[in-house]
Amino acid sequence: MLEKNTIEYEKAVLIGLITQQQDEDKSQEYLDELEFLAYTAGGEVLKRFVQKMEKPDSKTFIGSGKMEEVREFVEANDVGTAIFDDELSPAQQKNIERILKCKVVDRTYLILDIFAQRAQTSYARTQVELAQYEYLLPRLTGLWTHLERQRGGIGMRGPGETEIETDRRIVRDRISLLKKKIKKIDKQMEVQRGNRGALVRVALVGYTNVGKSTLMNVISKSEVFAENKLFATLDTTVRKVVIGNLPFLLSDTVGFIRKLPTQLVESFKSTLDEVREADLLLHVVDISHSSFEDHIASVNQILDEIKSADKPTLMVFNKIDAYEPETIDEDDLITEKTKAHFTLKEWKQTWMQRENVDAIFISALNKENLEEFRKTVYDAVRDIHVTRFPYNNFLYPEEYVE
Repeated sequence: MLEKNTIEYEKAVLIGLITQQQDEDKSQEYLDELEFLAYTAGGEVLKRFVQKMEKPDSKTFIGSGKMEEVREFVEANDVGTAIFDDELSPAQQKNIERILKCKVVDRTYLILDIFAQRAQTSYARTQVELAQYEYLLPRLTGLWTHLERQRGGIGMRGPGETEIETDRRIVRDRISLLKKKIKKIDKQMEVQRGNRGALVRVALVGYTNVGKSTLMNVISKSEVFAENKLFATLDTTVRKVVIGNLPFLLSDTVGFIRKLPTQLVESFKSTLDEVREADLLLHVVDISHSSFEDHIASVNQILDEIKSADKPTLMVFNKIDAYEPETIDEDDLITEKTKAHFTLKEWKQTWMQRENVDAIFISALNKENLEEFRKTVYDAVRDIHVTRFPYNNFLYPEEYVE
């Protein structure tokens, strides 16, 4: 993939499937996201290839006819990278590279590549490097053809050791070293978190590119890097915030995504500890995205994996300024009204109005409804504080008196 500041984009094609579990609409939506990932990584998508199959082909992911179609296009247009929407097995990747004769990248490695570009601190770089090596280890045979040869020379006669085994050992040693390094930093960060005192901890969580960093900047008056690209923020930022007379700690965490590589979940353990140890989660959602409900489900699944699904949560529906429901002509008696046609008012009357769902609608960019947001956060933080310190009750500031 291209380096960060390179202007030229690498030519790429996308390959996805339509299956029983993934219909045509869902497949297109996933490819839209994959194209955004490719753009973020420095790629220019020239074409998409989609095939209907019951399940991925065990050898080449797609059928031989479709693969030949992809090969002809790649060859004719000097395409450098073929990007697949699901994780490929080492055997699939090796077979596809032999046919296409270009770089073959799956969704998992594309995400890892973006993380590698975005990592700013040495800790984030170490986490990403560990995830990349763990992904790389079973794929070594597909990456270097010379590794099949036996090593010879002084001290290497006899059965010897194949170069592939040597490289595997080097990678395993590197993984072991990185894990020790991360373990050491994790302990340091645990001490740092312990030194923050008894302040209530609030964590921003949500799908990638939903506006968490923008919201963080508005609330805390800080300057966290924010950009309209996926995974703009990798390193956790913690700021002390005061609303009214009540101080608390607010952390901005890495964004989640569907099919988040398990290697990243494990290597970003300390980053996710900010979520695990939070007293309150602000689940930020981009309501202007057509699949925001799927995004909510993906985030909840990851929260469940890291044992944080049962924490007090405030749903923050962001980007109301960009929300535009689809319209149906009054004379159109054929088109059935779906969720895509809901207004914000109609959305608020759905599951968002249930007693166990605390929801607030804002625009962090245009600073709409932020007073209501601050009041809601203040109430939630105050409830936690009063429970923790029953003899140190905060009084509502005048602007928050009912």
